Amino acid sequence: MVLESVLYAPAMDELFGDAALIQAMFDFEAALVRAQAELGLIPETSARSIASLCRAELYDVPALVKAAGTAGTVAIPLVRRLIENVSLFDPVAAAFVHQGATSQDVIDTALVLQTRKALRLIEADLLRLCGRLLALADAHKGQPLLARTLMQPALVTGWRCKILQWLQPLLRSAAELRRQADAALRLQLGGAAGTLATLGQHADAVCHQVSAQLQLPLSNGPWHVQRDRWVRLGAELGVLCGSLGKIGRDLALMSQAEVGELAEGQTPGRGGSSAMPQKRNPVGAMVALAAAQRAPHRVACLLSCMVQEQERALGGWQAEQAEWSGLLLSCHGSVHALADAFEHLQVFPARMLENIDAQQDLVFAEGLRQLLTRELGRPVGEEAIAELIAGVQAGRGPLRLLAQELLRRLGHLPGRVAPADLEMLFDVHATARAAEARLQPWLQQARGEFKSLQQGGGPGHEG
Repeated sequence: MVLESVLYAPAMDELFGDAALIQAMFDFEAALVRAQAELGLIPETSARSIASLCRAELYDVPALVKAAGTAGTVAIPLVRRLIENVSLFDPVAAAFVHQGATSQDVIDTALVLQTRKALRLIEADLLRLCGRLLALADAHKGQPLLARTLMQPALVTGWRCKILQWLQPLLRSAAELRRQADAALRLQLGGAAGTLATLGQHADAVCHQVSAQLQLPLSNGPWHVQRDRWVRLGAELGVLCGSLGKIGRDLALMSQAEVGELAEGQTPGRGGSSAMPQKRNPVGAMVALAAAQRAPHRVACLLSCMVQEQERALGGWQAEQAEWSGLLLSCHGSVHALADAFEHLQVFPARMLENIDAQQDLVFAEGLRQLLTRELGRPVGEEAIAELIAGVQAGRGPLRLLAQELLRRLGHLPGRVAPADLEMLFDVHATARAAEARLQPWLQQARGEFKSLQQGGGPGHEG
């Protein structure tokens, strides 16, 4: 759909396109007959005949999709057309098509195969984004930044502190997606009621052979209605979308012209306006925010679909599979868009300092209050800081100047509060360095986690 295409990356859109999903289903059917031939259950020639016709380009894919509406699943018209085609070339082989399997085996395994590829696309862009965040942290040591709480100016922090706040959840999701993928991406092969009855004593051997063919690990039996591992993987995708959405929100706010601390890089055609040529819309942030708004509903649907009837579900499984590709598309669209945005991110340190200076030193009020209440006692100190803040807000000068005037009026304090101490209290760079000092071990840990992820294998079992 054209209105959704702006939220997805082409590689993922293609992965869950009709032809690609149909091919994944054919891959299952081909693996099934090869496995049975390997065990001597069907003739080798029949397996070759069937496998040679398990190619999506040989079929009218739109017609298969249309027929799925009547059949209730695309697996039924797919198997029917495969049998018809095999019958034209090898009537004997046609009897062995889809032997022992059921529609859910075909579709679940196809979705597992495509999800494995999808998670690797997600991880590639996720690690690209994490690497860029680490590079930004290295490039901006000691850079002061105005912290904002409840959408209002708060205190001085370090730009690296915000970067670390963005980075840590992404690293956790990268690691967790691998764990959940290893648990969830498994062969589905249980037959009509999960017993593989038609394969008899050969059922386990066939499962092991299909597992080897598709390079998918086995579960302890079929998971037709055991959706817990699958949904946990989906939930982690939703968590990642939320973490990416938080970055997108911050990026959008910091890119506002009135703030001007960041900007997505300018490339031809990116972030323009049909009416206002001066605009630079934060497209990466937009895509991440859209995904963060849609993902929770998809995850909620997955959770509700777990209440499945008996040995095979009516409605729940079908709703789940319909939401699955959308969740992966949203998640990858988000991380891909942000990875691109941060690849060319513009950072404006001077503007960060200007925004701090514009606060007239009020960002140091907390430290000044502590000093005054310590030297004057709490009631007097609280009254003094309230008077100073009111003076700043009334336009009588910055907090530092008014504090110096107060100390001069209170003649006994200058001997106890050295001018250097007061200056240090209002030193924006010293405050940023102090904030960053605490994060050094966490930043070092993040670098280690990132390196480990780079060296480790990707999500899911293969080979």
